[in-house]
Amino acid sequence: MESGSGNPGTESTRDDWPEGTVPHPGERNVPDRNGGAPAVNWLFVDLNSYFASVEQQDRPELRGKPVGVVPMLADTTCCIAASYEAKAHGVKTGTIVADAKRMCPNMVFVEGRHELYVDYHHRIVEAVESCVPVTAVMSIDEMACRLMGRERPLLSALELGRKVKATIKEKVGPMLSSSVGLATSRYLAKVASDMEKPDGLVALTLDMLPDALRRLGLRDLPGIGVQTEKRLNEKGIHTMDDLLELDCEQAGEMWGSVWGQRLWYWLRGEDFEMSETEHLNSISHSHVLSPEMRTPEKAWAVAHKLLHKAAMRLRSHKLWASSIGLAVGFSVPRNMNAPVSRFGVPTRGWHHEIRLMECQDNQTLIGALCRLWNEKPKGKGYDQPYFVGVSLNGLVPDRLHSLNLFDSLENAKSRAKLLQEMDRLNQKYGMSTLAPATMLAAYKAAPTRIAFHSIPDLF
Repeated sequence: MESGSGNPGTESTRDDWPEGTVPHPGERNVPDRNGGAPAVNWLFVDLNSYFASVEQQDRPELRGKPVGVVPMLADTTCCIAASYEAKAHGVKTGTIVADAKRMCPNMVFVEGRHELYVDYHHRIVEAVESCVPVTAVMSIDEMACRLMGRERPLLSALELGRKVKATIKEKVGPMLSSSVGLATSRYLAKVASDMEKPDGLVALTLDMLPDALRRLGLRDLPGIGVQTEKRLNEKGIHTMDDLLELDCEQAGEMWGSVWGQRLWYWLRGEDFEMSETEHLNSISHSHVLSPEMRTPEKAWAVAHKLLHKAAMRLRSHKLWASSIGLAVGFSVPRNMNAPVSRFGVPTRGWHHEIRLMECQDNQTLIGALCRLWNEKPKGKGYDQPYFVGVSLNGLVPDRLHSLNLFDSLENAKSRAKLLQEMDRLNQKYGMSTLAPATMLAAYKAAPTRIAFHSIPDLF
């Protein structure tokens, strides 16, 4: 494999850069703490404004125009993606369509075509694979590649990053720009990919830490959202300086879990992945209903489909659920002074969860969902559901699963084999190929949506 310019294992100077190249501050080649030339272990690819970029690639008339991708053509919904032309007007993911129209009157709105985005995703993965093996697909628009041998020295890794970016545009389309991050850990490579957008190439080598991180905000770190930042602020952590001054034990106490300790190591460039003993804690799917779908009957059909998708994911990860949750948002008249959701709908919400004997079969899960549905509020103000979410929680891996005392091992194996075959056929021929009769009415009710954090293996 072509490893790019530079001599692996030797210190380089600015004169060694390819002619015409002006290195980004993150591309400095300074000896690392071990005395050798800087090296990285991971290359992280993040597609820029992915859904909007695919639309501009597929529809040339949209190029150069502000584009917003929406789940449905309605002023009350929000943008699930915005092109960089739209972002220049302040429109971003999550902006309500009515607000986006005021911010950018000439903005073009297109309804999401998620099957198209999945198709482009696979073509992009193939393009990256032609340059360097893809170690992990992180989401529909992100992937990570572990670097080996002669790919690791900084100059070689930077040249490989340029090659990946160019190959995506050449083989998939010129509108598909990407930001590439390089670092010693996958986590830091993701951080680096976010530091320069669009079309960036940034390296975070060990010699740059922690100075480069001190220029970031807490929310710039993957895994720290609004609520986590709020909790950290309440504990006296307001800046990256505050976070970096914690020792490993304090970081663990700050998060109240092992995640804080992992983050402490990652921010110091340690290259380790999640323990093989770890697994997902929950699996969830949600759906915002279009106006014509906002009836209890159609919302119930959507909940069924969401459960079926979650159950398939549960079994694909060889996990068992010990509880199930249902969330329903109800739209109410604006004169009721109800809080407005992030989708622009005056709403009142309801959520409930019930415990289960560890299970992964549709029959048990459907029965539990029925119980939850029957417990939701009824009457005035609760007759127009606009949002439905289903979650499977308290997940247990196969090796720790406890067999039901009232179920024989033979029956459990037979049921698991049947479910495995059903899932295989559904993945090959489509979600509605084989399903319980109670779910058959649901498939047209909720079209497929691919969130940015989803890995589109099953759907």
